[in-house]
Amino acid sequence: MTKSDQKLKDVVKQKYAEIAKSEQSGGCGCCGSEKNDCDQNNYISFSDDYSDQKGYLKEADLGLGCGIPTDIAQIKPGQTVVDLGSGAGNDCFVASRVVGDEGLVIGVDMTREMIDRAKKNALLAGLTNVKFRLGDIEDLPITSNKADVVISNCVLNLVPDKYAAFNEIIRVLKPGGHFAISDVVIEGDVPDLLREKAEFYVGCISGAVSLKEYLSIIDQTGFQKVGVLKRKRIELPVSFVQDILNQNEYYLYLEAGLGIYSVTVYGEKPSSCCG
Repeated sequence: MTKSDQKLKDVVKQKYAEIAKSEQSGGCGCCGSEKNDCDQNNYISFSDDYSDQKGYLKEADLGLGCGIPTDIAQIKPGQTVVDLGSGAGNDCFVASRVVGDEGLVIGVDMTREMIDRAKKNALLAGLTNVKFRLGDIEDLPITSNKADVVISNCVLNLVPDKYAAFNEIIRVLKPGGHFAISDVVIEGDVPDLLREKAEFYVGCISGAVSLKEYLSIIDQTGFQKVGVLKRKRIELPVSFVQDILNQNEYYLYLEAGLGIYSVTVYGEKPSSCCG
């Protein structure tokens, strides 16, 4: 990992630690600026409404997602599900209602504060089929061929080494297992100047790659039946972008013709793959 990658990971970890320790239900992580006060000028949520989902726990919903991957994850009772970047446990708790007492949901997050908050939420909900582990997505603390399903919600775009991330996903999945991942992708060129903006990185954009590159990474990892099942364009308010960028940087942003999308992608590990 390069020094710049490590620096960005440290920024992400710091930001999400602050969110985890916050008393408010919503966070300033996805598209939050360094001001971190969550007013309309420096925060926009990509999150979908979870309130009608079985297993939904308000205390676990920090508004940091960009989809509902459990909706299309084809989770079944008794299965083992791994949630990457599990945060306060929102998607884990929804999945736990589907897998039931005979199943298991494992949430992995690199931020100790998020793990602690998720564990408290699990106790609050009285759940015994959900476990949380501290670890990096590029080096998952999970044995090979463990999971029937891997889910993730607006997290992999924040991972510098996406090849390593998807290699880990295919390793922990059982042969024939699959993933359903909601994430942010871009269309148009993002100027290097924007990629150097740490708060923009935490804000979901600078860490994102094009959909073509995203799918190429997945294909190269060895997954099959890969497809985009949901796609939604995300419009950033002008006031929000200008709050992050100075005038020259804002002109670069406009010239890039940037298109930002929330997508939910599905893929399967080949049945003959040893992991």
